[in-house]
Order: sequence, then C-alpha cells, then structure tokens
Amino acid sequence: MMSTMSLQTKSSFNVKKSDSKSKEFHVPVMIKEVIEYLNIKENGIYVDGTLGSGGHSAEILSNISQGKLIGLDRDAEALKTSKERFSASAYPIILEKESYHNYLNVLKKNKIKNADGILLDLGLSAMQLLSSNRGFTFKKNEKLDMRFDIDSGINASQFLHQSSQQDLARIINKYSDERFSSKISKAIKAKENLKTTFDLKNAIDEVTPTHKRSKTYARVFQSIRIAVNEELQKLKKFFNLFLYGLKAGSRAVFISYHSIEDRIVKHSLKGLKNDGKIKILTKKPILPQRKEIIINPKSRSAKLRAIEVL
Repeated sequence: MMSTMSLQTKSSFNVKKSDSKSKEFHVPVMIKEVIEYLNIKENGIYVDGTLGSGGHSAEILSNISQGKLIGLDRDAEALKTSKERFSASAYPIILEKESYHNYLNVLKKNKIKNADGILLDLGLSAMQLLSSNRGFTFKKNEKLDMRFDIDSGINASQFLHQSSQQDLARIINKYSDERFSSKISKAIKAKENLKTTFDLKNAIDEVTPTHKRSKTYARVFQSIRIAVNEELQKLKKFFNLFLYGLKAGSRAVFISYHSIEDRIVKHSLKGLKNDGKIKILTKKPILPQRKEIIINPKSRSAKLRAIEVL
C-alpha cells in the first residue's frame, strides 16, 4: 500500500535540520545546477522521483511559493526521514512510497495533469550506505539484502542462491564491466548460503588479487544491487513514458553515477531529441565542480543531463 503525506499549513516555509542525535541528511549533488536547469516557477508543480532524505526537494521548495512538490521513493526509511524533515512545511507536499517509473500514476491519483519539472538523482543516499543495515556497502558486515523496498522482491542473498553461475557471470559483467566475472561468479556459487556482505567479500577474495579487491568489491556489489532492484529496467520504463506527464516548456534533470546508467539516459534523450520531442540543454554532461568534490567526495562520478520538452 502506498504511503502518502500531504501537508498544507499556514506557517512560513521551514524544514527540520538534522542534529547529533538524528540521521544525517544526504548531501544533495550539484544542487545549484539542478535548480538552474529545472528553471523553477513559483507556482509550478515539481516531481522529485528519487526523494531520499529530501536534499534536492528542500531547495525546490525554497524556490516555490504557490506551487506543489511531489516526492517519491521506494525506500520506506528514506520516506520517513523526509516526512519528518518536511513536517513544518508551509506548502502542499505529496510524499509517496513509489518508484519514479510509476510517477504518472501518482499524478493521476492526485488529479494532476502535468508537472513543470522532474528530477531523478539515481545515486545511493548516504543514509542507505551508512545506516540502512541492508548491505549496500562492502565496508561493514551487514545482512545481504540490498533492496530499496524491503517489502518487495527477493533480497541479495536469495538472488545469489537462485541465480545460476552463468547468469550471475553475465549480470556482473553487464552491470559493471567486471573482467573477471566468470571467476567471481564461480567463487560465489561455490559458497552455500551467503548471508552477509562479508560472506560475499570472502568469496570475491578467493579469486581476486589483494591490490584489486576494493574496486572489485564495488563493481560486484553494484551489479548485484542493480539486479536485485531491477534498476535499469525501471529506468528504461521511465523513459518510454515520462513525457506524458510533462508539457511544452517543462524541464527534466537526470543525475547518473556509472557508465551503464548514463548510457541509458544519454541514448534515451538522444532518441527523443531526434523525434523532435525535446531539446537537450546540456550538450555535454555537467560535472561537479572541484570544490564540491572536496566537500562531498561521493559526487565525483556524477553526471547531470537536462532537457526541455517541446
């Protein structure tokens, strides 16, 4: 069942800030560029399809006075954090537990014909990496889950158990360009019942030189997470339909973090441009400035692309 929040109060705009006793909010990537390319109107309707802890949404809200924000996330913990953060908001906010590729259903449910802009930040949040205890990071020994939505689908442990060695090798190679995917998949399948992130790391260690392990962990974990959450399938579904929820002059901003994801964004936008449906506003992807990378190292691989609907 969807979890929905609609806030309409008379107080001035305000959001709660994190404190030492609460979870730290995710630092939004390229926030200035996001706001610039969304070209926000004071009375506009904007969709944050990857809400997280609400970093980008907070900035969008500070730029609208009579508009509306729709925030979507598959992660119930992220949604809870954002609900708390925006509990003092003065403007109409709709927050729902839903995947961005279903955003048209959310518009229809709320009797909204079109949005003025949509944002997808496709990266993991700091909260998911540091405090979700779902195995997104290889740096801590956690349950091997990796699901954004723990109420849906199979977890990473089950996925590894159910996948054949050949399928696993194909997935690891396809979703991370890992050269030694065959050896790694064989080592993983040789282990029975992998339950934790360190179980998975130990399997990888058996076929990976010590000096290459860190990057190999990252690639394998990324591949499994993408497969478990069907991330690329959902992204492709989104691009097949997303223009139906926008109108002429609407903007869309996409932030990707790895080459496979970015290729889908790039090629999808190129096809829409060739069909005369959009204008690409970023001839080349926008990269974070050096000072942002210093402050937020996780932003270093981010690429921002933006379009306007014709």
